[in-house]
Amino acid sequence: MAATPGITYEILALRYGTFDGRMQFQNFMIPDDHAAPDPLDFYIFAIRGNGRTIVMDTGFNLESAKRRGRAVMRTPAQALLDAGIDPTEVKDVILTHMHWDHAGGMEYFPKAMFHIQAAEMSYCTGPCMCEPFLRRPFDVEDVQSAIAALYADRMKVHEGTVEVAPGITLHLIGGHSGGIQAIRVPTARGWVMLAGDASHLWRNIRRRNPFPVVVNVERMLKGFDIINGLADGEDHVIPGHDPLILKRFPPLNGNPEIVRLDLPPIA
Repeated sequence: MAATPGITYEILALRYGTFDGRMQFQNFMIPDDHAAPDPLDFYIFAIRGNGRTIVMDTGFNLESAKRRGRAVMRTPAQALLDAGIDPTEVKDVILTHMHWDHAGGMEYFPKAMFHIQAAEMSYCTGPCMCEPFLRRPFDVEDVQSAIAALYADRMKVHEGTVEVAPGITLHLIGGHSGGIQAIRVPTARGWVMLAGDASHLWRNIRRRNPFPVVVNVERMLKGFDIINGLADGEDHVIPGHDPLILKRFPPLNGNPEIVRLDLPPIA
């Protein structure tokens, strides 16, 4: 399946933090080695071209990083600035879901319209949040920020598949959270799927071995099928937290913390 003729975008993965203390049993329901180290990286993603820049997720803020013990290399805002993107001028931000590490930096984008699935807004403000276990990945301040954006007419709430820019579509996945969504982007190398936390690591989706933080395992597995079906191949599926992203794609202007996902893999 070729990308839409004449409409392609550049996609950047920008690393701003890392968590070296992660173990394999925390990343896979069926680990090969329960106690093996298995770090995660924290990224935001930027899509730019055709006169626009769209950011996927906001990352977290420094207060949340300190509280949860995550190492921050730079703020997500600084990561964007390092790529020549001013977050204060970004007009559209797609929130894949409302977990603390994806929706904790809305203040970085004072002019943005935020895009979210109705199922995610319902989930993070609904009766499931009466359960401490289910609300653990959320910060109430982030949910309050989303509600404030909604009341300020700065939140578009979508239901299922929608085109947010020429050729760029959002797809409701579910599984990891109540209404997590993924993004399909046409690039010069074909259709790329930004899976976000629908698959934290390539090994989750390629081995069909789900990430253990999950609301609905059946929907997560079905989501793997949706994502694979919309991408032009397994190298066109980009997970949300895989450290290998920085090794498999070429850097932007020699910066090893920012890579071009619209270009073919280098390994």
